[in-house]
Amino acid sequence: MNKVGLLFSRLRKEEKLLFDAATNQGVQIERVDSRSLVMDDQSKFQFEVMLDREISHTRSLYIIQLMESVGVHTINSHQIASVCGDKVVTTTALNTAGVPNLKVKVAFTHETALEAIESMGYPVVLKPVIGSWGRMLAKVNDRDAAEAILEHKSFMPSSHHSIYYIQEYVEKPGRDIRAFYIGDETICAIYRSSEHWITNTARGGETANCPVTNEISNLCEQTAQAVGGGLLAIDIVETPNGLMINEVNHKMEFRNSIDVTGVDIPGQIIYYALNMGKKF
Repeated sequence: MNKVGLLFSRLRKEEKLLFDAATNQGVQIERVDSRSLVMDDQSKFQFEVMLDREISHTRSLYIIQLMESVGVHTINSHQIASVCGDKVVTTTALNTAGVPNLKVKVAFTHETALEAIESMGYPVVLKPVIGSWGRMLAKVNDRDAAEAILEHKSFMPSSHHSIYYIQEYVEKPGRDIRAFYIGDETICAIYRSSEHWITNTARGGETANCPVTNEISNLCEQTAQAVGGGLLAIDIVETPNGLMINEVNHKMEFRNSIDVTGVDIPGQIIYYALNMGKKF
């Protein structure tokens, strides 16, 4: 069946590129708008595979779990999304598999978080355990900043902010690397450069092609095996001790990476989804 479902609540440039890629490959896309979706254990769909492009992590997790319960294969799976969508779970998976990644401490009160920060040494980076696009990150340079930021986080209503994810700060060479992994291959990679310490393209980082070296390819393969595979955007930092994983993203954004790499990323995503469907 040349039909693939696509879960969304907002159609961005990436989703439109996926629609175009599907048309080029003769694949029919059935749009699944989460805002109008109601499911139970008898729900039936006219597709066997669904691409998850829902921007809400919480909504996405529930929907793909329900989809899998009625026989739909989701990309990515609930298991992969659960690992990659929570930075604590991601770090645990990487450490368990022995994948080199930036040092992290996790604390559960702002008092113990301050102790953890001081033991790591300034500067450190505070991140929300769930989040993307470089939002709500804080580079903490000294104790005064740490005390202020931790106090503010302690009063935020979301329970996620009561989990303190503290990552070592690495002086990057003005850039980091984002690699795109599909199925069992690193298909391309980009450098993201910025004068700011946050290099996300969503925050204005500039892109350039990054050759996929054996070191990058091997690191991405180890990372994919640790989190479960699928479609991944893997963020890598160049450090004095070699390449280290920074984050693993299970819903890749690619609009700024197609032209600079010359790789048809949306086309490869659709091809992967279609071939997954043929397995079942």
